Amino acid sequence: MPTLIQKPTLIEAAGNKPKRIEEYAGRVNSQHSAVSVARMVSPEGWEEPGQRPEFEEITVVLNGMVRVDYEGGSLEVRAGQAVVAHPGEWVRYSSPEPGGAEYIAVCLPAFSPETVHRDS
Repeated sequence: MPTLIQKPTLIEAAGNKPKRIEEYAGRVNSQHSAVSVARMVSPEGWEEPGQRPEFEEITVVLNGMVRVDYEGGSLEVRAGQAVVAHPGEWVRYSSPEPGGAEYIAVCLPAFSPETVHRDS
């Protein structure tokens, strides 16, 4: 029988402003270790520390724009677009434009504070 996930768990976010993270599947809400799926809502001007995660992260932007800085440049990922950050690659996410951004993040294996390796 399929498993219904009644609601997400709210997760505390890193960054300079409050960002809403709703984990639907992952280590916290569904005890999945192979994948995590979360909806993110970040305000205008939000940015988080850089990171070099051990997991692959696929980000699908639903509304607004997510800037992804990487070694050597940056990408502006807009509504209807997606970006894949590969394991071991340094990235930093932000939502600098008016209205912020709404997006889905899928991490393989699941996100964990121990494997994200944020800049100090």
